[in-house]
Amino acid sequence: MEWTDQGFVLAARRHGEGAAVVQLLTREHGRHAGLVHGGGSASKRALVEPGNRVQSTWRGRLPEHLGRLTLEVERSYAAALMDDPGRLSALAAACVVVETALPEREPHPALFHATEVLLDSLVESADEVWPAVYIRWELGLLGELGFGLDLSSCAVTGQTDDLVFVSPRTGRAVSREAGAPYRDKLLRLPEFMAPAEGAEISVTSVDLHDGMKLTGFFLARHVFAPLNQPLPGARDRLTDLLESLPDLK
Repeated sequence: MEWTDQGFVLAARRHGEGAAVVQLLTREHGRHAGLVHGGGSASKRALVEPGNRVQSTWRGRLPEHLGRLTLEVERSYAAALMDDPGRLSALAAACVVVETALPEREPHPALFHATEVLLDSLVESADEVWPAVYIRWELGLLGELGFGLDLSSCAVTGQTDDLVFVSPRTGRAVSREAGAPYRDKLLRLPEFMAPAEGAEISVTSVDLHDGMKLTGFFLARHVFAPLNQPLPGARDRLTDLLESLPDLK
């Protein structure tokens, strides 16, 4: 059995003498692993760098087998980000979160596209843009896994404007007025995550902090707690970096 698909390298772990088991996020086959011969060697380390966009071919005798992968790099995002620790940290966090959270061999083409948008943003967008793109990417991941937040209207009043809170119990937005008596028990909703129609949006460091806290809360509860795991260390490091970067204060 054989298939060819576009994918992003999520992780590569040495296997045996010089091979590596490589985890991919593929467009049509979801998160899929395979054995790459020579992938554990120094000469092929760049081939299996997390974040690489690759053309991949998987071959196996039976669908449930690990199988073998051959890879051809189309774009190396990590190489373009080596001089920017914040953006490189976001790439690492995204790869680890997907590898851990996504069920194996379950297609998620929308998530694949969103990940491509995120990685392109890390390389190409301005400093104030890519952190917000990362947070919205996590929001989309929650939706893909069946834990999407409803940020379209207030859970109490039904209004669609002045939404500034999220209920940690229901994942629904709450307006400023309705949530005011319970503000200490609610999560903050940054404006860029639920923008009013026609509004001019700006992103502040406080917004980024609130956004990471919001998506992190629901990822921890719905995705990582059932696996008996904390949020990945790579994501924690991204949170710390975002809070320490001077141009985001």
